[in-house]
Amino acid sequence: MRVPRDLSGPELIRRLERLGYTVTRQSGSHVRLTTKQGGEHHVTVPNHDPLRLGTLSAILAAVAVHHGIDRDGLLKRLFD
Repeated sequence: MRVPRDLSGPELIRRLERLGYTVTRQSGSHVRLTTKQGGEHHVTVPNHDPLRLGTLSAILAAVAVHHGIDRDGLLKRLFD
């Protein structure tokens, strides 16, 4: 599955909330999300529209590693 090219920061935050992430703080245009599922994990999402592809890929890779799934499995959970 391909990474969406027009995803905004707020939309990614809404989708990550499905995996148990919650907003813990915001500093300027960057939002920090935290989950306690499978151990504590933090990820920072820029509040930009659209997110740069490399930034989005790095965030998704970190989330996939934490949850122990591959990138395609994560994309299916978030975007299907």
